[in-house]
Amino acid sequence: MSAWPSEPEQHRTSESRLLEIRQEAERKGRVEVPGVRPEGSPFPRASSETGYYGVPLLKQPPWTWEIPLYFFVGGAAGSSAVIGALADWLGDDEKLANDARWVAVGGAALSSVLLISDLGRPERFLGMLRVFKLQSPMSMGAWTLAAFGSAAGAAVFAKLVQQRFNSLPVRVVGQLSQGMAALFGLPLHNYTGVLIGATAIPLWNKNVKTLPVHFGMSGVQAGVGTLELMGNENPALNWLAILSSAFETWEGFTLESDSDRVLRPLKRGLSGWITRAGGMLSGPAPLLLRLAAVFSRNSRALRKAAAISGIMGSILTRYGWMAAGRASAKDFRLPLDIKEKRPAQKPLPARMLDAVRKEKQA
Repeated sequence: MSAWPSEPEQHRTSESRLLEIRQEAERKGRVEVPGVRPEGSPFPRASSETGYYGVPLLKQPPWTWEIPLYFFVGGAAGSSAVIGALADWLGDDEKLANDARWVAVGGAALSSVLLISDLGRPERFLGMLRVFKLQSPMSMGAWTLAAFGSAAGAAVFAKLVQQRFNSLPVRVVGQLSQGMAALFGLPLHNYTGVLIGATAIPLWNKNVKTLPVHFGMSGVQAGVGTLELMGNENPALNWLAILSSAFETWEGFTLESDSDRVLRPLKRGLSGWITRAGGMLSGPAPLLLRLAAVFSRNSRALRKAAAISGIMGSILTRYGWMAAGRASAKDFRLPLDIKEKRPAQKPLPARMLDAVRKEKQA
């Protein structure tokens, strides 16, 4: 008769030992049996709150505090380049055009510093320029920043030279550089919305179509506000800011009225407070101040207050969306598309349109 235990006995012994290990691990919170797991290691627990053994399915964005500020500065610089070119070509406002050139070149320089600071080493930024890939928002953003900074710097340099040597070649170089800066300023002021929308973060990906316009209008607010604080009182600036703040107001209303659970980080917790504060300061607050400035004798003070509000709202908007994206990455239910018992409602504007259609049909 064999001295070895039979296969059913081995199975019962193994299962009994595994059960003892599980019970000990749940009781002590760790596994101390050598050979099973490293001694003293934590015992993972799976639950509906923590996801798969406490490990999120999505990695949080690795970006540091420099990136939201980079988004803001790039938006202001790109918008200023476009405003400066239009002021020079259509409005014949030399002071506004000159101030916009300096904001553009200063913003390009600061954007490069912030981006390199986040990357850690300057050569990493140069490494990004080794690849030109149209399908990659990050690659196109790096090239756009490099081209924009070069054109904005050339425009400022040509203007300084023109003040001493007002010759035709210098004027041609200056106009071409200014045009190139405006051309690359258009994608620079809103490409960051495309950049985060192209990720797997549920909140960002859901708003991939509206984030570029949202960030673009916020960048216009920052650019206009900066130029107004530099002493420019051109009425066109006020009307441009009215249009952008009106869009920001509508965007905030649409997000608030949408009950989709993907948007919860924009309405709850610290990220919700930051995002809502940014939306208020870049939407209704400057809109009301600028409309009042149109009909008020004290328009200068009102426009200054609106400019400060728009700049602060633009900054908070970037940091709010970044914080909300990190919160969205923690929710394991969203990537798995696990439905809740309560179905998500349509946004309020869509529900209002449905009600109107039903009334017409009745």
